[in-house]
Amino acid sequence: MLHIIRSVERKSFDHGWLQTKHSFSFGSYQDRTRQHFGSLRVFNDDVIQPGEGFGTHPHQNFEIMTYMISGALEHEDSLGNKEVLRAGEVQRMTAGSGVSHSEYNHSQEEEAHLLQIWFYPDQQGLPPSWEQKGFSIDKQKGKLIPIVSGKKVEGALSIHQDVTVYVGKLEANQQLLFTQEQGRKVHLFVIEGELEVDGQIVQTGDTAEVTEQSNLTMSIRKDTHLMLIDLA
Repeated sequence: MLHIIRSVERKSFDHGWLQTKHSFSFGSYQDRTRQHFGSLRVFNDDVIQPGEGFGTHPHQNFEIMTYMISGALEHEDSLGNKEVLRAGEVQRMTAGSGVSHSEYNHSQEEEAHLLQIWFYPDQQGLPPSWEQKGFSIDKQKGKLIPIVSGKKVEGALSIHQDVTVYVGKLEANQQLLFTQEQGRKVHLFVIEGELEVDGQIVQTGDTAEVTEQSNLTMSIRKDTHLMLIDLA
């Protein structure tokens, strides 16, 4: 079963310093029909203006990952980590028993565009931890690259949940078949571009949620940057 959620259907907020789109209930936005998709609880598409960011704030019992699309974002946390996240880089944080962090765009000229994603963990009260890694996505065009996984996947950052997150820059006219085990789900998000998923057109900002099928056929209509999440 394939369910398409168009970009205009996602909840948008313009806070001046932050433009954001929420795929699921978050903060003041509450929709009983959009609470989560399997273990995927939050999928926010954020653009942070130059010189702005999120002040220090706490998290607990979530697996949080950030994928940087463009610009740069400085992360600092209560574990003593301080690092700048740049385009093509991925950060994952186990909030576990509790962690605080801040996220700032220190550029005075360039926006910071990112995806922030939260998963329910497979255990409560885990020790907080943090990792960051760069992926050569531009050098591996045409492939889906695993960047975060709860399984032992070479090169991917580890997460405490049965999910695998892929990103890819796929090329126009490319055909791709994604196969997963029976009974799993797919959350596919188009960062930029256009493709056909099992006969339906999906464009920039659109989401395809797939259930009850193990094979997903993708025909790339334009050069496309996408994220695909394989969930239990």
